[in-house]
Amino acid sequence: MIFPPGGHPPYAVMRWLNRGLVERFEAGFGAPEAAQRARLAVLLAGAEGSDFGRAHGLAPGMTLEQYRTAVPLRPHAALKPWLDRVEGNEPRVLTRHRVTQMVQTSGTSGAPKRLPVTGPWAESVAAAQRLWVLGLLRDDEKLASGSALSIVSPAVTTTTAGGLPVGSNTGRMFLAQPWWVRRRAPVPYEVYGIEDVQTRQYAVLRHALAADVRSWTAANPSSILLYMRRMREDWAELQRDLADGTMSRLGQHGLARRRLADEPRLPWNLRRVNTWKGGPAAFFVARVPAALGMDVPIREAGVTASEGFFATPVDDGDPVAFLDGHLLEFVGDDGQPRWAWELEAGREYRLVASTEAGLYRYDLGDIVRVTGFVGRAPRLVFVRRAGNELSAVGERVTEAQLLAAATALGLSALSASLHWAEVPWLRVAYVGPTEVTPDVLDRALRAENLEYDDRRATGRLAAPMLSRLGDAAFAGWRARRVAEGAPEAQVKDPVILSPERWDELINFGAP
Repeated sequence: MIFPPGGHPPYAVMRWLNRGLVERFEAGFGAPEAAQRARLAVLLAGAEGSDFGRAHGLAPGMTLEQYRTAVPLRPHAALKPWLDRVEGNEPRVLTRHRVTQMVQTSGTSGAPKRLPVTGPWAESVAAAQRLWVLGLLRDDEKLASGSALSIVSPAVTTTTAGGLPVGSNTGRMFLAQPWWVRRRAPVPYEVYGIEDVQTRQYAVLRHALAADVRSWTAANPSSILLYMRRMREDWAELQRDLADGTMSRLGQHGLARRRLADEPRLPWNLRRVNTWKGGPAAFFVARVPAALGMDVPIREAGVTASEGFFATPVDDGDPVAFLDGHLLEFVGDDGQPRWAWELEAGREYRLVASTEAGLYRYDLGDIVRVTGFVGRAPRLVFVRRAGNELSAVGERVTEAQLLAAATALGLSALSASLHWAEVPWLRVAYVGPTEVTPDVLDRALRAENLEYDDRRATGRLAAPMLSRLGDAAFAGWRARRVAEGAPEAQVKDPVILSPERWDELINFGAP
């Protein structure tokens, strides 16, 4: 039993308030088939009377296999004509439920996408969040006190042609929390809407440093590293503002005061960091304790995306598939889809989801690995984006291999792109304390990737070309992406970039 009854009062109260959710979630450990059939029934009820439902013959009472036969797998591009109609605010396109807004993806590794939000979908996402919080509270009663800092982006930044609000999912989730949860946030939501990026980041730190922060949640661990760099850069100004009860950059007065040490260090009783840990994020997670100046437990934020919440963290192990949320399928190397109870530990699968927002058998393009089971429910970790690798002549260099080479060389950031030529090569930009030569990086990559080693040995691939960037280059790249409309809380530090994004990064200049 993941969430036993009893325990300290804050946990016991929250568990009682969510007892139905807990019972359904834990029932899925023993009977995942029943849990997913129940989700299919919800999806079919939502599809009833919609254009998509009629076009695909969706009807109540369909079995899982009948549903799979009726609806083909679709990536975002194939669903876009339907989504364009949703953006136009047409009713009953994908679902009979009213679309309340669109959420926009970060577009770090491709063009940003806009995805619909409906009431039932939002409730599923909120339920997964409540299980996550319940697990944190079960493990540490002191998290019920103090403040909970979250880094989010505005829930609404623009509108579609049809008048639907568009914004970030992190901001939407923040505003959807109960009032008593939002009260624990040390940073007023309005701060996240400050247009100037550096002013916004300063204001977040100014508010947070005046509070007793017990937990810090950020989708990307690189965001935590960024805020700690900002803290060091602005420490003297932050000290003055905290001592005077002001925020000089915004001309505000009467804010909470606090005494800060002369040297940059956290004044918080920080007990937990929540962030993505899988795939390329592992490179940045390893650097979080040193940036914070303290060894704090870091819990996975779950297998999530703007499309939904697919595996929820309930302990310090890997997240557990949320079978009481969306309908999940997993495509193996053989191209065949599998249900959650048909998976094997240690294997990797491409994630496919059907959600209450009208995404039916939606191919996310995310690769997840099964690391174990709770009963018969799989534990999942994000590995990488499908196809997100560099391969001109079959070398297939992955983000994980690039970051392993960066770690071996002591680099603090690294990004790569392909240069196409008769004999192509990798273009690599890095930030690090010392100069790295192409030969040194080449040896590190050859040690990580046998196919790369073979292409280099046979002359089909030339040696990499390197650009050493200043410490602020990646922060500047992130700021540019945010200025273009990407949700700040969701923008990842780039590892593999398209040629266009590569030029954008390089244009921030060498030190």
